[in-house]
Amino acid sequence: MPYLLALPWLALLAFLVFRVRLPRELPAAVSDGRSASVPSVSVIVPARNEAVNIEACVGSLTGSDYRDFEIVVVDDRSDDDTAARARRVPLGRARRIEVVDGAELPEDWLGKPWACAQGAAAATGDVLLFTDADTIHQPALLGRAVAGLTEDGADLLTVSGRQLMETFWERVVQPQVFFTMILRFFDVDGALRKGKWRDAIANGQFMMFPRGSYEDLGGHEAVKDEVVEDLAMAQHVVRSGRVLAVRLAEADFATRMYRSLSDLVKGWSKNLMMGGLQTVPPPLRPFMAPASLLMGVGLWLVPPVVLALSLAGVLGDPWQTWSTAVVGLSLLLWVPVTARMGAPGWYGALYPLGAAVGTYIFVRSWIGGRRVEWKGRRYVVRDLAERP
Repeated sequence: MPYLLALPWLALLAFLVFRVRLPRELPAAVSDGRSASVPSVSVIVPARNEAVNIEACVGSLTGSDYRDFEIVVVDDRSDDDTAARARRVPLGRARRIEVVDGAELPEDWLGKPWACAQGAAAATGDVLLFTDADTIHQPALLGRAVAGLTEDGADLLTVSGRQLMETFWERVVQPQVFFTMILRFFDVDGALRKGKWRDAIANGQFMMFPRGSYEDLGGHEAVKDEVVEDLAMAQHVVRSGRVLAVRLAEADFATRMYRSLSDLVKGWSKNLMMGGLQTVPPPLRPFMAPASLLMGVGLWLVPPVVLALSLAGVLGDPWQTWSTAVVGLSLLLWVPVTARMGAPGWYGALYPLGAAVGTYIFVRSWIGGRRVEWKGRRYVVRDLAERP
């Protein structure tokens, strides 16, 4: 019986092995970068209080092998010296670097969509790439992305890279969040072939549009009041009957999203619940949060607690047998998953700690509801009842 009760964890391992399909890798660049036929690219970097990241990001972009590109940094009314740091980055191979001083945030917009919209207005390229200030781009990436955009005939190409995790808490918590996302979006290509718009997803760290497609979609005004604007834009693209392409480029693209436990908690709390609810039909939304919470606690927190109580003599042998089997299966999952995501594999053995923090973030996001705070701004976002 104890081993029968371990079947859910075996089923999860089987699902991970047999059903999860990662996106395709970006192709190699079709041009060596000197061809006159390549489209011009505007790389748009929205940045608010990104002094710690902006020089590394823009500096990596200026080293691109691509022939014709410009960089537009939108300083979204930062409280630090983001703009000054961006302005002192050498031009490198870029045609120009423009730093736009962001205008006051309109009442019906959220910060990042507004900054992106201003960047698009200042851009001159045939192709628009929106990328975050905490990203690092290798020289081949821009050419590969343009090749992927062309190969897929995409109206939106989004690229996933590797996550840089350097501190203890990054390595413990980030795999928890991204593994949950992988389970939800386990076969994006298959879902997109079937036109399942709720299963569409984009990585806001790298979103590339042909200018005509971006304008036809309504630009960032179409998602001006969305907290999870990348997910909303991906769904908008697919619902509009247009082509979304999701690709990988782990060797050429990297992001370090957060640098401390406090940043992790604040960052994921602002969009975890809202993003999750946007991916399910309205009738299921009231049940998603409690069901997800019970599942997460049941899978990752209850077994190690039961094992600890069994080893302490509080619970009997059947519970110890069951919890030992389940914790062992969980380690078989979390150690390789953590290593695959770029952290030392042994951090996977700390999955109960990561799950505890993840549970706290989930509950915090749930309680926050429509109230969102990020980088000194407070929003009350649109009610989910108004969304399809």
